[in-house]
Amino acid sequence: MRSFTRRTARKFALAGAATATGLLLTACGSDDGANGMDHSGPSASAATASTAAPSGPSATPSGPSASGAPASGDFNDADVMFAQMMIPHHEQALEMAGLAAGRAEDPEVRKLVAAIERAQDPEIQKMKAWLKGWGRPESAGHGSGGHGMAGMMSEQDMKDLAALKGRAFDRKFAELMIAHHDGAVAMAKDEQKNGRNATAKALADDVVRTQSAEVAALKKILDRL
Repeated sequence: MRSFTRRTARKFALAGAATATGLLLTACGSDDGANGMDHSGPSASAATASTAAPSGPSATPSGPSASGAPASGDFNDADVMFAQMMIPHHEQALEMAGLAAGRAEDPEVRKLVAAIERAQDPEIQKMKAWLKGWGRPESAGHGSGGHGMAGMMSEQDMKDLAALKGRAFDRKFAELMIAHHDGAVAMAKDEQKNGRNATAKALADDVVRTQSAEVAALKKILDRL
């Protein structure tokens, strides 16, 4: 009887020890889990922030500006030259379009003037924002106001255009704008070939597509005037 009692007591002691060990392991597991959750939160957020934040040479040096968003990603001299030359080129196209008010007579000319104004002013603002983000000046000194670049009109060309009205204005405007657009398309094709920045190259694609279509429309206008 005494031997049975000792065996029974020993079993209870072993069972108690096993239970205590299990509880201790469970408590440790709970502590580790809690600590894991405490550390995983901030570290996951930090990893996400690190992934989202731009870094390295391809990062844009500055954030969006009021005039547009910088062109993110790497860029080269061809991208810079494209923006620096296309800004004054677009500005002159807008100047030419501005002369149409009170002078243009043909409805199709007026329609193209509106399209030019609608497209090119926002593009100017985009390119200015790119150059600011890249830390480059808006002008690299390509002549006075861009004169001398492909398709740019001389001061005399602009004076001659301003002196005309009606049908004569429409013909002269179409002739000059065809040459102007051809110059812009040539610069855009150079950017397509030699540029590196994806945003700048996308704008070059737009210039080639839209201005080539406008050249075709202007040629049709000339044919019937």
